[in-house]
Formats: sequence, C-alpha cells, structure tokens
Amino acid sequence: MKTVILIPCYNESKTIAKVVGDFKRTMPHADIYVYDNNSTDGTDKIARDAGAIVRYEYRQGKGNVVRTMFREITADCYIMADGDDTYPAEAAPEIEKIILSKKADMVIGDRLSSTYFDENSRHFHNSGNRLVRWFINIFFKSDLADIMTGMRGFNYNFVKSFPIHSKEFEIETEMSVFALINNFRIHEIPIDYRDRIEGSESKLNTFRDGSRVIMMIASLIRDERPLLFFSIISLILLIISGAHFFPILFMYFSTGYVLKIPTLIVISTVVIVAAVIFFTGVILHVLKRQHREAMEHHLILLNEMKRNDK
Repeated sequence: MKTVILIPCYNESKTIAKVVGDFKRTMPHADIYVYDNNSTDGTDKIARDAGAIVRYEYRQGKGNVVRTMFREITADCYIMADGDDTYPAEAAPEIEKIILSKKADMVIGDRLSSTYFDENSRHFHNSGNRLVRWFINIFFKSDLADIMTGMRGFNYNFVKSFPIHSKEFEIETEMSVFALINNFRIHEIPIDYRDRIEGSESKLNTFRDGSRVIMMIASLIRDERPLLFFSIISLILLIISGAHFFPILFMYFSTGYVLKIPTLIVISTVVIVAAVIFFTGVILHVLKRQHREAMEHHLILLNEMKRNDK
C-alpha cells in the first residue's frame, strides 16, 4: 500500500521545512510531494533540501495545483495539507488508517470543532466558514462540521474520479460537495489548528475568495440540484406574478371591470417563463441522475483497473 503526502505551496519559505520534517517524522514510509506554485522566496529549494519531492504547477491558484497533483500521482492513500504549518502532521497516521481500512473515501480534518476559532484571528474568515457550512449542510442535506479545511485524506477512487473545476481556494468546498453528491463515504476527525507564525502571510483574501466560494456554491446547487434550483426561481417568479395579479382579480370581482391590461400581459408572460424554467429543472434533474449512474460505472471500472494492475 502506497501513501503520499501532497503539499501545495506558494511562498511558504518560513514554514515549509518544518512541515516536511514533521511529515517525515510521523509518516516515514510516505513519499512527500511539494508542488510549488510560482514561489519567489525559494520555497522549492528549501522543500527539496528538507527531503521532499518537488514538482511545479505554473498556473496560479490552489485549484490548479490540486488538479495537477491528482492527475500525476498514483497511490492508495493521499493526504493533503497546506505548507503554512497550520495543520498537524500528527493527524496523518489516523487519516491513513481510516483510508487504507476502507472506512472512508475522504477523511476531513475538522478544525472547527477544535481550536480554529481560538487560533484564527481573522473574524471574517470565522463567519465565512460558518456561513459556507450552513449553506452546504442545508442544500445538500448533510451534517459536515468543516467544509473548507485544507487537511484531508483520499483514496484512489476519489482522486481519479474528481473532475476539478476550481482554480483558487474554493477547491476545498468543491471537494466536499463532490463527495456528498456522489455518495462517497466521508469521515471527519477533529484536528488541532494553529494560526500562521509571525511573518507568514495568508494568501486568502477574505472578500475576494469569499465571493468566489459563494458563487461556486450557487453554481454547484444549480448543477447538482437542478430541480431544487430552478424550482426556487420558478416559485419566486410566481410569487411576484401573484402579488400583481390578485389585486387586479379582486378589483374585477368588486367592479366587474378588468383593469391594467398591460400588467396582465406581463404577468402571463412571467408565468409562462416560470413554467419553462421549472420544466428545465425537471429535464436537468433526469440528466443528472443519468450522470450519477455513469459515475457508478466509472468507479466499477476504476476498481477493475486497479485490481488488474496488482
């Protein structure tokens, strides 16, 4: 059984040596890959000197780095963590044990049930994590404690089936939703989170990256729950139409006259549009179900290929 440690990095020269050293100490049998994402501070050289296998991704953004890592590396257990020394390498053996024992397809390192809110001094990040968690759990009928954590474990099937769309830091949210939608087994373990050391700067922009995450959630709801998404739009249009139609109807019952003919024409058009949008959702819902069936066939083929390779 092969285990790899995957560390996406951008300008983490102050911490990368410690991160690599911690994983070498706790996971001496694992290959440690550091994927450098256009660092200008010598992160790659420091990581190589610390004993990591260094590779490069020149398209900027964590999502791009994860896409390349997942495409290039084959293993039985993948453990991913950031290079900023905010996640404990000591959690890696437990993550590996859960993955290799086939109890989960993805293991989530849950910061929010542990030390995250005490350690993280960026209050907007705290609120953002809570908001994203609430949205995901409501719309995808789940009960995950931490949606956006950067420390995770994966098995072969998950890594080779995950069609990554994100380019930036919204990648973690996409992973969580992909696992929920496709019925992958998810296991959460509490981990101790520590804030960045002094002089180490976060690459996250609270408002820019937060807005990207919100937009991505909306897109995922549209793509993964089309019936729900388009039904909500249809309902909103029908409520607006009803708010304008019923006063005209009550006036007709009172006076016997139909007033505001142009408004009635617009209302009729909006109702037709609402019906079209609803049935669009129905069609996309059927197509999505067919896509899920295709995913199951894909996973069966992956397992057969893996057995044949052995």
